Amino acid sequence: MKAIVVTDQASGTAGMRLVERPEPQAAINDVVVQVHASGFVPTELAWPSTWTDRLDRDRTPSIPGHELAGVVTALGYGTAGLSLGQRVFGLADWYRDGTLAEYIAIEAHNLAPLPGDVDFTVGASLPISGLTAWQGLFQHGRLRAGQSVLAHGAAGAVGSMVVQLAREAGAYVVGTGRAADRQTVLDFGAQEFVDLENDPLEDVGRVDLAFDVIGGDIQKRSAGLIRAGGTLVSVVGPPEARPADGLAVDFVVESDRTQLCEIVQRVRDGRLRKNIGNIATLDDAVAAFNPTERRKGKTVIRVRP
Repeated sequence: MKAIVVTDQASGTAGMRLVERPEPQAAINDVVVQVHASGFVPTELAWPSTWTDRLDRDRTPSIPGHELAGVVTALGYGTAGLSLGQRVFGLADWYRDGTLAEYIAIEAHNLAPLPGDVDFTVGASLPISGLTAWQGLFQHGRLRAGQSVLAHGAAGAVGSMVVQLAREAGAYVVGTGRAADRQTVLDFGAQEFVDLENDPLEDVGRVDLAFDVIGGDIQKRSAGLIRAGGTLVSVVGPPEARPADGLAVDFVVESDRTQLCEIVQRVRDGRLRKNIGNIATLDDAVAAFNPTERRKGKTVIRVRP
């Protein structure tokens, strides 16, 4: 099968190569999925799990990518809940070969059914951004109707999901980004926009929840905006500053079939808009991950025509 592999962490996305690899076999509780579309997050090339296994042993050349949509082609022993020929989407294990390939062996519980009226490219764009937003807002942030949310990077793959899910839950949403992102963020449903390069962040006032995808100084300043009992949620590592009278939470997104089903249903009925910025083929994936200009939204690789 064709697959994208990485062998040199220092090279980043420029070190990706398209090669031939053996097709994977289904282990116990696995299924093999013929990948039709794959999502990719460039920061995963900085994650230890891309380069080593759980015992810290080198596992290169490794196949990156953890989001997928495709069709089940083989069932491992003990697999339950899925069937041959079923359309699925989901989130692959961080420490196993990923989804930038024609086939993947993946634990069945990491997958959810993909309805027939949802395109494979849309399905592959949802798992990381959708689950990250869902878990940050509702599991870790304990968001309730009537609260206020500060959503950083609100034009991006995760941030746009945060804005939409928070609005649907009845929150007042302030999105942040670059000046050029203003209309995009407002179109996704934010009631206010803050240009982080030109507007004082502190003018936002106190919020119940800040969702941080940036880190650094923005994260520290956001901690000072959390009102009593509120939460700073981070996906970029442990917060360096904590709210004076609130919680600071960092987390790593996990696959969850029930949540995936909730997310894709919202796409089907129009409550949740996808945020795909570019679609490329597997043959063109390396170039797509090394663009010469800034692109909004998620890059999705269509593995099969």
